[in-house]
Amino acid sequence: MTVRDRVQRIIESDKVRNGILLVILFNAVILGLETSQSVMMQAGPLILLLDQICLAIFVAELLAKLFAYRMRFFRDGWNIFDFLIVGISLVPAAQGFTALRALRILRVLRVLSVTPRLRRVVEGLVTALPGMASVFMLMALIFYIAAVMATKLFGYSFPEWFGTLGRSGYSLFQIMTLESWSMGIVRPVMEVYPFAWMFFVPFIMVTTFAVVNLLVGLIVNSMQDAHAEESVASTDAYRAEVHEKLALIEQRLDALLQQKRGD
Repeated sequence: MTVRDRVQRIIESDKVRNGILLVILFNAVILGLETSQSVMMQAGPLILLLDQICLAIFVAELLAKLFAYRMRFFRDGWNIFDFLIVGISLVPAAQGFTALRALRILRVLRVLSVTPRLRRVVEGLVTALPGMASVFMLMALIFYIAAVMATKLFGYSFPEWFGTLGRSGYSLFQIMTLESWSMGIVRPVMEVYPFAWMFFVPFIMVTTFAVVNLLVGLIVNSMQDAHAEESVASTDAYRAEVHEKLALIEQRLDALLQQKRGD
């Protein structure tokens, strides 16, 4: 076994993965403590040192993967994700990169690449994107039509909510989320336009209860498909392993039979 194979076996072991997961969670706590001025005044140097140690562990892990996988490292989207997240953390804080340094908290997202169940959720979301794009186009069309209608119907009396197309779109988005939609917007409008409910109620029925649930359904179906594919892959791998073991047993039995016949 070569050194590269040994390194690959080590970084793929459950102990190393669980250790990296613990470092990620510990680093998340450290980054949260950095936002507290009182904590930083008391233990600022220690917290910064622990943060640098966590970053050094992440860099060492990536270097080990690059050594073990070489160019195969960049064929895995999760490896590229980890590479970018850690690379952002290495950007210097000076010379106008302070905003990028604030993105260090994105290291916590490495939990997604380490935890298989979370990876399955993200993969389900990515798989659902093509279908979600069609739903978003439908939602945009509905919003545009409703915004034009709301601007023409209620813009004169309520310019702060429906005075322009942009304001109407934002107000309709608030109504779709059901955040203070009745007492905050619809009932004041109905005091001036008593039949305004004939516009707002169908809008809520279509957007909140139909289109949004359609998005949820697409995501759930994609996650179920991803889980089914993973189950099939694990079953095939188990069957292949069983067949290999059976083939070895048959070879050993044949060798024993040949020895007995020779004797």
